[in-house]
Amino acid sequence: MSARNSQANKQAARERLRIEREKQAKKDRARRQLIVAGAAVGVLALAGGVGYAIVQANQPSYWEKAAEATLVKPKNTEGDQGTTVVIGKPEAKKTLELYEDSRCPACAQFEQSAGEQIKKDVDAGKYKLRYFGATFIDNMAKGEGSKNALSALGAALNVSPQAFLDFKAALYSKELHPEETVDSFAKDDYLIKVADTVPALKGNAEFKKAVEDGTYDRWAMEMSKDFNSSGVKGTPTLKMDGKKIETPQTPEAFTAAIDKALAG
Repeated sequence: MSARNSQANKQAARERLRIEREKQAKKDRARRQLIVAGAAVGVLALAGGVGYAIVQANQPSYWEKAAEATLVKPKNTEGDQGTTVVIGKPEAKKTLELYEDSRCPACAQFEQSAGEQIKKDVDAGKYKLRYFGATFIDNMAKGEGSKNALSALGAALNVSPQAFLDFKAALYSKELHPEETVDSFAKDDYLIKVADTVPALKGNAEFKKAVEDGTYDRWAMEMSKDFNSSGVKGTPTLKMDGKKIETPQTPEAFTAAIDKALAG
C-alpha cells in the first residue's frame, strides 16, 4: 500500500469518527433536553397538584356551607332563628332546660333512665321542656353525627312535638345509640332506620326527604350556636328556670331533684 493511500485511509477514518462523535453529541443534547423538559413538566404538575390541594383545603366544608344556607325553621319552634324549642302545656309555670348532644353517651344513659319520666311530667303539666341541641362531640371525636342528628330532630319536630320527643328517645335508646367514637348518625339511612321505630315517622315521606335533603341543616347550626353561647360546658345539663340541677343517675333521684327544683 502506498503512503498516499495509507494517509487517505487514516484521514477517512478520522472523518468517520468525527461524524460519529457529532451524531452522538446531538443525541446526548436531545436526551438532556428531554430530561429537562420532563422535569419542568413534573415540577409544573407537582405545583399544579399542590395548588389544587391548597384550593381544595381552603374550600368551606359541607357544614360551613350549611351555616350560610337559607334558614328553614321547623314547625313548633319560636324565635327569630326558630331555635327556641319549648314543649308542654302553656299553663305550666316552670321550664326544665335540657342541654344534650346526640352522640353523647352520658346523655344516652340519662335519657334511658329519666327520659320517660320527663315525657310523663310534661304531659301532666308539671313543667315545660326547653331543648338545647349541641354538636361539640363532632369536633372532639371527629365526624358529623351530632349535626346530622340535630338536623333530623328538626325534621321530626316539624312533624310534631311528640314525634320529636319519641325520635330523641329512639336516638338515645340502648339498642340504637352508637358508641361515641362511631359516627353512625352521620349517615342519613341510619337516622331513617331509627325513625322507623317511631310510629309518626315510619314511612313518613316528608320527614325522609327533609333528612336526605338536609332541609334543617342550617337550623341545626343555629341551634348549635345557641348552645355554644349558653355557657354550658357539658352534656347532659339540666336547669330549672335557669338554675342548674345536678344530673341525677336514677329515675328516683331525678324525680327528687325535680320536685326540689320546683319547690325552690
